[in-house]
Amino acid sequence: MSLKHLTTALAATGAAFILYIGLSYLIAPQATAADFGLATWPQHDGAAFLAVKGVRDVATGLVILALLLTGQRRALGWAMAAIAFVPAGDMVIVLADGGSAGQACGVHGATALAVVLTAGLLLREHPVRAVRAAAEPAQV
Repeated sequence: MSLKHLTTALAATGAAFILYIGLSYLIAPQATAADFGLATWPQHDGAAFLAVKGVRDVATGLVILALLLTGQRRALGWAMAAIAFVPAGDMVIVLADGGSAGQACGVHGATALAVVLTAGLLLREHPVRAVRAAAEPAQV
């Protein structure tokens, strides 16, 4: 499997995953919230905060898909590097709030690591044209 195929699969999987999470928070926020790792969640009027998380996650997935589908692979790499701040921040929030360290690191930390790994691999890709041009003899 080529690096391009691997990074495409990783980015597409990441987009699908975060879209699923975001839609889950929009469709069934109270049922989904317990898996985040915090001890308590907003109830009643405060439940709108869970919808904010859902919208944030859907938007993140759409950004990844837009860059992936338009072939903007270098921009996708930089965007994913920036997006890694979200799960890393979520991990810190869960830990600071006294949530489960295993869940904070296992869910949010692992996600941040996967996003950073994907970003790094995307940024290591070499454009096909540059590789072909280097392999071909110079024309005079």
